[in-house]
Amino acid sequence: METTRQQKIARLIQKELSDIFQRQTQTMPGVLVSVSAVRISPDMSVCRGYLSVFPSERSEEIVRNINSSVRELRYELGTRVRHQLRIIPELKFFVDDSLDYIDHIDELLKK
Repeated sequence: METTRQQKIARLIQKELSDIFQRQTQTMPGVLVSVSAVRISPDMSVCRGYLSVFPSERSEEIVRNINSSVRELRYELGTRVRHQLRIIPELKFFVDDSLDYIDHIDELLKK
């Protein structure tokens, strides 16, 4: 169960990361990255971000690239939220494939 503080910080980080990804993907036509969920550890040191990527065929590649440039992302996040957070959490990103799973279940139910 997340505390109220964890939820507030997760929402703040989700909003800022969404804005960062929106600005970065403007240079890549045909690619859309959205932050579907953010979970933060109770000690506020680790933040797990779940990314929904369109097209989903390239999701593993894009998340791998994002994880390789996590230092720059953490720095940019830190410059945006430096007045709200004292310590910027370590960032880890994962693919959110829940939409693909829903589509798969729908296809199975239609048969």
